[in-house]
Amino acid sequence: MKIVTVIGARPQFIKAAAVSRVIRGDYAASVEEVLVHTGQHYDDNMSKVFFDQLDIPHPKYNLEISGGQHGAMTGRMLEAVEDVLLQEKPDWLLIYGDTNSTLAGALAAAKLHIPVAHVEAGLRSFNMRMPEEINRILADRVSSLLFCPTDAAVNNLKAEGIRDGVFNVGDVMYDAALFYCDRARQQSSILQALNLPVGGFALTTCHRAENTDNPHRLSEILSALVEIAEQLPVVLPLHPRTRKLIGEYHLSHLLASLIVTDPLPYLDMVALEQAASVILTDSGGVQKEAFFYGVPCVTMREETEWVETVDSGWNQLAGAATSSIVSAVAAIMQGRREPVDLSAYGCGRAAHDILAHLAKQSTWRLRKAA
Repeated sequence: MKIVTVIGARPQFIKAAAVSRVIRGDYAASVEEVLVHTGQHYDDNMSKVFFDQLDIPHPKYNLEISGGQHGAMTGRMLEAVEDVLLQEKPDWLLIYGDTNSTLAGALAAAKLHIPVAHVEAGLRSFNMRMPEEINRILADRVSSLLFCPTDAAVNNLKAEGIRDGVFNVGDVMYDAALFYCDRARQQSSILQALNLPVGGFALTTCHRAENTDNPHRLSEILSALVEIAEQLPVVLPLHPRTRKLIGEYHLSHLLASLIVTDPLPYLDMVALEQAASVILTDSGGVQKEAFFYGVPCVTMREETEWVETVDSGWNQLAGAATSSIVSAVAAIMQGRREPVDLSAYGCGRAAHDILAHLAKQSTWRLRKAA
């Protein structure tokens, strides 16, 4: 069985690492994986270092497509991925999450009648202004196998009339969290480099277009971080695009009291997540990682796909207003929370279940063809 895997962004590298590790272990004799990196995240700290630290084989194809408007980027990716698929002729195309790379891969394969398997299927924010929401809905529509991380994701698909080929396998990011958490503590020296005490700082990420493309929202978020930094050091690994927009909006002065770094390698980021007293983010993946590591999280959005983290009291939605973010941080750090229950995200064997389903479906297709 040949699988072409399309990835392009940091969260996808993490998810793909879990599945690729199982392919190279239990399925080395029966599965060939061809990795395609679209180039959506091109910065070394957001790309190359992830392949190195996560032990992912370096991609056979690097399309080097990044920047530009969503339509232009997705179109260029679609054309390039189609060429790869025509050359490789895989049995399956494997996609992850909700990026432009995800959508481009899904559409290219669907038009060539190559079956698509979508890892992290069924997630919904119910906010159609988010590019990610459009990408995930369209990817789910053309996928033959939909690997859901939670029961909530399965129920979302049922509500849309999608039942065939749907499996709750658990969350591959939970697989990764279990595998790399100890390695991060042992190998990362980021806490010493930044002179940070365990449990004595806030960690922040901000990259979603709804926040970064709106000067008022971005100003409000940075102002909240400045206010929080008066009581607690705030670490901000800064996405290149966010940094660029902060400069364009003339907001750079709001960074002066923050501990600003370039994007961090995966193990450094995991070490910071585990050691933080609170995490502020607009990233879906970081929300989950905070939950996995038992760290309270404030999400700087009006909604989240990961409703389990909110229902448990470990994650609080704050939007982008300064006062709301500051109040949410105070409330979640002082509030009482239920013990972390990770059972909703599986048992840490999502990648094994994904490969088992792919192998079973491929065997069935071969028998049907015969």
